[in-house]
Order: sequence, then C-alpha cells, then structure tokens
Amino acid sequence: MTTDGINYDYLLKYIIIGDAAVGKSNLLLRFNQGEFKAEYQLTIGVEFGAKNIDVGGKKLRLQIWDTAGQENYRSITRAYYKNSVCAILVYDISNRESFEHISNWIEDCITQSPKTVYMILVGNKSDLNDKREVTLEEGKEMAMKNKMMFFETSAKTGDNVDNVFQESAKEIFNRINKGFYDLDNDASGIKRGFIPGGSNNPKFPIVGNNKKKCC
Repeated sequence: MTTDGINYDYLLKYIIIGDAAVGKSNLLLRFNQGEFKAEYQLTIGVEFGAKNIDVGGKKLRLQIWDTAGQENYRSITRAYYKNSVCAILVYDISNRESFEHISNWIEDCITQSPKTVYMILVGNKSDLNDKREVTLEEGKEMAMKNKMMFFETSAKTGDNVDNVFQESAKEIFNRINKGFYDLDNDASGIKRGFIPGGSNNPKFPIVGNNKKKCC
C-alpha cells in the first residue's frame, strides 16, 4: 500500500475554474494520471484529484478541485473557492469568448477566495495553434495586468501542464517560508502534513516564521 497520500510536509488546496469545454478536466487528468480523454464529458459540480510533488526538499501534496464551468453550477462551485491557496483560471486559445470571460472568473475568485489566493492564468489547447483566436501576447498582457503567472498548455500533448503545478507550488512554498500565510487558519488553503522524522513531525519543532506556539 502506498503512503503517498499520508506522508507529506504540506497539503495545498487548488481550484481550477473557467468556462465549460476549455479543458479543465483534461488538465487535471494529464497532471494527475498522465492521460487525456478526447471525448468531451461535462463536469457535474466538481471533480477531484491529488498528487504529491517535491519542492525545495519538501513533499507537497496538491489537492485539486476541478469545477464545472456552466452558470447553473456556480452556486455549487463557488463553495470550493473558500480555503483555496491557488486558483488556476483556464481559457481555450481557440475560443475567444472563453478568454473574454476570464475577467468574470477573476472577479469571482477575488470575491469568493481568501485574500491570499494565488491566481494563475492558463491558455489551454496550444495544440490548436492553427485555430488560435487569442494570441500569446494577449494572454501575457492579461496575466501581467492582474499580476498572475501565465502558461500556455496542451492537455492533449502534455506540453507545459506539469509546469503549471510545479512552478505555482514553488511560488507558494516560497511564500510559506516567508511567513506569508497563517498556517493555523484553515482559510489559508494550506495544512501541515506529517513526515515520520521530518520537520513537520510533532516531535520536532517547525522552524521559521511558521513555528507553532507551544503550551
């Protein structure tokens, strides 16, 4: 039996948002299982995946919630904004409308998520370059305007998908080390884990700005 889901230093809660059919579920599937489904299946409510990655000598477990993009599911999916440390906002580079709706998703994220949420902009389906309706420069400009990390990805080929999660986790881990988050508050979207004999073992002190008060 694997212990990957048990042993980790930090658990980070991610949420993936964006219009329907932009490839959110396939981004999660590609990252989590290295697979891709060509046939489109509507996400009902939310789907879930989790994976451990190594960052800075620590094991981080990413708990990722993929949300439905349809308006009639918004009341359900908005509940998942809370307690998220990272939000991945996805559009389809071959669908101009999905890019134009990103500003609405940003507004949703700002109003529903913790103030410390880290947002990433992802232009998916880069394999459809011949059908492109949104330029790379437009994506970069949107990200820069809203102080977001930016990637173009292809869930179909796997191009850049791992980088979305790896690079965002690195940035969040840097912020943890700088004491940016209140790790005693569940709303941060981060939970301390447990590595036998590691820095998060209750028998050992947690160093840095996140040291837990005792007694």
